Amino acid sequence: MRRLRELAESDRFADVVRVLFALTGIAAWCTMAGPADAIVPALLGAIACALAETDDAWRGRLRGLLVTLVCFAVAAAAVKASIGTPVIFALLLPLGTFALVMLGAASGRYATIATATLILSVYTMIASDGAGAGATVDGWRGTLAILAGAAWYGSLSLLWSALAPQRAVRHALARLFASLGDLIEAKAALFEPVRGLDRDALDLAVSRRNLRTVEALTAARGTLLDRIGRRQPRGRAAARLGMFFVAQDMHERISSSHYPYDELAGALYHSDLMFRFGRLLRLQAMACRERADAIRRVAPLRSIALPRAALDDVREAMAYRRRHDPPDQAVDDALSALLTNMQRLQEGIEDEGSLREDADIALQGNEPASLREALARVRLRLDRRSMHFRHAMRLAVGMLGGYALMLALHPRHGYWILLTTLFVCQPGYGATRRRLIQRVAGTTAGLVAGWALLRLLPPGDWRLPVLVASGAAFFAFRLRRYTLATGVITLFVLLCFDRVGAGYDAIGPRLLDTLLGAVVAAAAIRWVLPDWRVRRLDDIVADALLAQGRYLARIADQYTRGKADDLPYRIARRDAHAALATVAGNVAELLAEPGHPRDRGERSLRRLTALQAGLSHLSTLGAHRQRLAEADAAAFRQRAQRIADGFDTLAAHVRAGAPARALHGIDDSDATPPDNGSSDETLRLVHRQCRLLVRVHDRIAAIEPA
Repeated sequence: MRRLRELAESDRFADVVRVLFALTGIAAWCTMAGPADAIVPALLGAIACALAETDDAWRGRLRGLLVTLVCFAVAAAAVKASIGTPVIFALLLPLGTFALVMLGAASGRYATIATATLILSVYTMIASDGAGAGATVDGWRGTLAILAGAAWYGSLSLLWSALAPQRAVRHALARLFASLGDLIEAKAALFEPVRGLDRDALDLAVSRRNLRTVEALTAARGTLLDRIGRRQPRGRAAARLGMFFVAQDMHERISSSHYPYDELAGALYHSDLMFRFGRLLRLQAMACRERADAIRRVAPLRSIALPRAALDDVREAMAYRRRHDPPDQAVDDALSALLTNMQRLQEGIEDEGSLREDADIALQGNEPASLREALARVRLRLDRRSMHFRHAMRLAVGMLGGYALMLALHPRHGYWILLTTLFVCQPGYGATRRRLIQRVAGTTAGLVAGWALLRLLPPGDWRLPVLVASGAAFFAFRLRRYTLATGVITLFVLLCFDRVGAGYDAIGPRLLDTLLGAVVAAAAIRWVLPDWRVRRLDDIVADALLAQGRYLARIADQYTRGKADDLPYRIARRDAHAALATVAGNVAELLAEPGHPRDRGERSLRRLTALQAGLSHLSTLGAHRQRLAEADAAAFRQRAQRIADGFDTLAAHVRAGAPARALHGIDDSDATPPDNGSSDETLRLVHRQCRLLVRVHDRIAAIEPA
């Protein structure tokens, strides 16, 4: 029972149930009441529509469904009208592929629809191929059956969204708190007071966890914005929005770094204070995971604030250290700021259910506000340097090459080459290589399982339950276990061919076509506008430096007028984290690419860890925002502006691949406040973080250009 409950609470359960219900409905209707020969194209249409689905509210899902059906209709009609004329088809195939991939530049929603439309186009080819093998459905009836299957699934999805409007919000928040728990756990590992610890490896682990947290924050923000819109939230919606803002604040505070960890470990080597701070973080990580589990189970939510006794223990240990150890102003300030950060984090958690009337609760969406804005985004990507443009060109050439190969070898059943090329060819080399291996392995396993089932199961409608179950299983595995997902969808399509009397005939060609399609995809990613990550790294690092400079400017502004989590500040903070996440993902892909020198990979890792340190120091400044005296605020603002200008200049040098200089003119003597009161502790923190930011600038400037 527990396993079944966990399954029902998973974020994929609803998708699998919808697909299972939709496919079962199509199979039952076509078998008992409708045209039996329309079952294959209708099933393929439902699968394609499910792939185009996004986690929108019913209004957004309705708009998306209408756009999806229009794209499906145009694509299916174009395929059906031109598939019998190879010359025309060879012209339309790359043009349509390029246009659909570029459509995805408008937003994530359009990218999903565009990808599903491409898949449906190949499914239409497969259905037409099957019709030629012996089915009685012909002409435009198969195309209409595909669209009818897509409309049927879309209607079910729309109804599901209207009946369960908050399920997507719950799962988005659950994923967010689970990713926060993982990030905090990785952060706690930095508080090990051990000499000789490989802190670069720990920093990389933090950056990977931070990448997933940034993605979870983006997904949760989009889901909340879609449900709440611009109206004032009330009741449960307000509570969930409050949880999101708390998660944002936690992310900033956990990302902070008050003092270099290796130096802190050396200073506290004979103390247990770092262990105690690490324990606080691990307790917080456990609380976040428990919150994620409670959100999934719709259980009563308990506070994720830490026990006061845990904070009191750290406070007493700090007091003991001050009484018995020699004074060290920098370390004492860092420990005090760490404890203050944790205390304020707990205060924010305790107030998570309340939204002040004067608070800025606006959220910025990623979707274009109009068709004109969507087209403007697409035009912006029509540039040879754009990764989107390069992927569109690669995939278009790959699909054309696959079609030419199909015509040269075996026109019958050959469209699987195009399907494999479409699924395998990814924007990055590393992702393409992983997908290639997974696709070949999954297809081979699926064909073997299909051959066995065709031998064991009697012919006829007895095979329909397996056909339906394999289609639903694809959606259960496609995001986390792609090899298994490929295996079950291969079984699904093989059983579709069996419905038109070509099951055994398709087994051999399917394996050959998979290998050929994988070769075409590998050739495209290698030779058609190759987008090696190392070539893009300089631009992405420069973008991250610019984003960190803008974030610093927003932080300095708040030290002038007081703390306010307004929309401009949250956008600057989000952009800085998103830019760093992009660098982390780029470096991960770069390390999987062939041919780059080892020292180049090491330089990219050094840049990543330096940027991670810079964002940590910025997060520290953001976590301790408060209004300073006018003279102090003016001095800090001027200092911050000089550092931000230095980051901008460094970004220009990195983008140009030119050597950069250290940041001069900001020394330690021009702004170190006197030690004469608690109010100066904030000033000391501010100036210490500025010095650390200068150190980060100089670390990046010292790295030789690629």
